[in-house]
Amino acid sequence: MPSMQKNINIKNKRARFEFEIVDTYTAGIVLTGTEIKSIRSSKASIAESFCEFNDAGELFVINMTIEEYLYGNYYNHKPKAERKLLLNRRELKKLQKDVQAKGLTIVPLRLFINDDGFAKLEIALAKGKKLYDKRDSIKERDVMRDIDRIKKNF
Repeated sequence: MPSMQKNINIKNKRARFEFEIVDTYTAGIVLTGTEIKSIRSSKASIAESFCEFNDAGELFVINMTIEEYLYGNYYNHKPKAERKLLLNRRELKKLQKDVQAKGLTIVPLRLFINDDGFAKLEIALAKGKKLYDKRDSIKERDVMRDIDRIKKNF
């Protein structure tokens, strides 16, 4: 068996760069056995993923990659399958309203395993940044790096 790390914390680093975060939620995910095993061995990525509502008002994460489980034989899952997210009805209604009315998007920020051993996805209601906002982010990051460098030399 592969070694299991205790704290799985898979981040979407580009999300905070490309989007302005409005609100965050923690959602459960509907997974199969081989999917949770792959996540537990850190074989997942949420870099290009996003969330969408289906016609029934259920929220799905799309484009999240969970690599096939090594020992999964023919029970294995599809790496890029859509996976249902679990939130309570009030949160789902609010998210759906914001997405439809204000043109916001829902992006996954991080995938983690909570203390009870369940996989959770931290999702954010986000507004896409304009090009100049991204330039500001880069400038801010460079300035902070320079400040840290100067502090280190003292």
